[in-house]
Amino acid sequence: MTELLYLDDTDTREFEARVERVLDDRVVLDRTAFYPTGGGQPNDTGTLVADANADGDSDGDGDTSTSETWTVTDVSKKDTVYHTLAGEPPAEGTTVTGRLDWDRRYAHMKYHTAQHLLSALLLSEYDAETTGNQLYADRAYLDCAYERFDDDDLADIESRLNDLVADAMPVRWYVMDRDEAEASLDPERTRLHLLPDSITEIRMVEIGPEDDPYDRTACAGTHVENTDELGTVEVTGRETKGGEKERVKFRLV
Repeated sequence: MTELLYLDDTDTREFEARVERVLDDRVVLDRTAFYPTGGGQPNDTGTLVADANADGDSDGDGDTSTSETWTVTDVSKKDTVYHTLAGEPPAEGTTVTGRLDWDRRYAHMKYHTAQHLLSALLLSEYDAETTGNQLYADRAYLDCAYERFDDDDLADIESRLNDLVADAMPVRWYVMDRDEAEASLDPERTRLHLLPDSITEIRMVEIGPEDDPYDRTACAGTHVENTDELGTVEVTGRETKGGEKERVKFRLV
């Protein structure tokens, strides 16, 4: 099973791994920092690099500096994490260095953290539970159970969000036993009911003081370590999605 480095250290930009399996244009690594598409967060992209003579100076000329590079175009997770590559993939057993497109990843981290703040704000101030979300590198939206927001609501949401960002609240994550989480945490805020029953250990993400977090949510995504990294939140619009469901659009500037 692939070790998921992004669950513990979201700041990892480069890592070493071994190719365990090759499936057409996809490879499975023994460890990865590449985030697979899921939870409204797009996959990471980047490169895998391997020394041409990774197992030694096979041609005897003393030169082991030549390397080969593959572009990681997609990352998905099913039974394990699959990395789709451009070109003929490296052979099983090859040692590679993975390098993330950090600008893309960091943008996703900021937008995912901002989405958590927005979800918590809408629930506490409007009793509007999040029903879905999608983020990109330059914008995001959140769907929630609410009849309709007007212009004053959107202005209020934007103002409150930026106040939360300015509070410079710490962001942290840890793993809890599911039974313990369900017994001790607020189900509306943590949204544990959205997770499959097969998941017995829950990765929790908290924003705010440890003794009284503003938000505590089950989430396997990547996030920044403090809200002050988000910059300024701009609410860019809304849409009615039917059935008393509203979509709030926002970007970070």
